[in-house]
Amino acid sequence: MTQLGTQPDSPQLNPPQEDRGPQPAAAGSSVAGVQDWMARWQRAARRIRVPLGFLTAALYLFELWRRAPQPAAVAWSLALVLPGLALRGYAAGCVKKNRELTVTGPYAHTRNPLYLGSMLIAAGFALALLSWPVALVLAIGFGVIYVPVIALEERFLRAAFPEFEQYCRRVPRLIPWLSTEASPKGQSANGAAFSFALYLKHREYNAVLGAALLYLSLLFLRPALGALLNGMR
Repeated sequence: MTQLGTQPDSPQLNPPQEDRGPQPAAAGSSVAGVQDWMARWQRAARRIRVPLGFLTAALYLFELWRRAPQPAAVAWSLALVLPGLALRGYAAGCVKKNRELTVTGPYAHTRNPLYLGSMLIAAGFALALLSWPVALVLAIGFGVIYVPVIALEERFLRAAFPEFEQYCRRVPRLIPWLSTEASPKGQSANGAAFSFALYLKHREYNAVLGAALLYLSLLFLRPALGALLNGMR
C-alpha cells in the first residue's frame, strides 16, 4: 500500500523529456522494452506472492518446531518490530491515496515508509527465531515482490502528480534521510497531522494484530503442540 490504490506502472524508466528535443527511435524502443520487462516481472510477482507467503509460513512453523525461541532474541526483536509497526501506522494515518501527493510526516524522509516498516517487522521476526533460512526467504521475497511494485508505482505517481519528479530528487526511495530539508518550502517535515480515521480506513490495525499473533505463536505455539502430541500418545 502506497500513495495510490491502483495498479501502477514503473518509475524511473520514463523520466521527463523536457528540453531534450526528439528522442532517437532506438532509445524509445529500449525504454519500452525495459518497461515491458518490468511489467512482466510485476505480473510474475503477483502470481508467486501467495505461494511464497505459504512457503514462508511453513518455514516459520518448521523453524519454530525445530528449536524453541530464545527469550533474549524475542525481546531484541521488539527493537525492529515496534518501530516498523509505528512507521507503518504513522504513514497510514498521513497518506491520502489517489487524492494528493503526501510529502510530510514519514514521507518527508522516505518515499516508501509502509514498505520500509514491513521490512523492519519481517527482520524482527527473523531475529526472534534466530533463523537464517527465514531471513533469506524473506529477503528474496521482498526483493522479488517489492522491486517491481515500487518501480511501477513510482511511474504511476510520476504521471499522476507533476511535482513527483521534484519530490524524488529531495527524498530517497527507501532508506531515510533524517534531515528536514526534504520538506517543501513552508511545510515542516514532521508536520503532517496524523488522522486516526485514515489509519482505520487503511486497516493498518491488521499489522498490529498480525504481529501480536506471531508473538503469541513464538511464546505458546510450540509448548501447546508439544502438550497436544504428548496427550495423544
